[in-house]
Amino acid sequence: MKMNIMKAAALGGVLAMTATASYAADQDAYQLSSHILDISTGKPAPNVNVKLMMQQANGSWKLINTEKTGENGRISNFLPNEGEIDNDGIYKLIFETTPYFYNQGLETFYPYIEVNFNIKGNNHYHVPITLSPYGYSTYRGS
Repeated sequence: MKMNIMKAAALGGVLAMTATASYAADQDAYQLSSHILDISTGKPAPNVNVKLMMQQANGSWKLINTEKTGENGRISNFLPNEGEIDNDGIYKLIFETTPYFYNQGLETFYPYIEVNFNIKGNNHYHVPITLSPYGYSTYRGS
């Protein structure tokens, strides 16, 4: 029994290292990532649709991509970093929170959450949110 627990702990460590290595590789291939932590449960928020939009010169918004958070609440593949692509601009992520809370049998005050931000240069940007049915917070992560 004790040996099985040790094997399980070792396997968990290997899986965590693999996920971290995969995330680090995605940071090189993609310029933008996001993460949702549901602070009402203390767990990542899986299966949340997130839209990435870019503001155009005339002020309108163009849909760039739509992704869904994985089981770990992450999306790591927004804005490919290929060659000399210039991703400078004003962007927004739209987190579609209503279906996420509906699937838990909960209502939410925010039908969706919109986070606006600037991208300049070719650094990696991480835009996470912490979330509950009646509140949210965001910051520039790493």
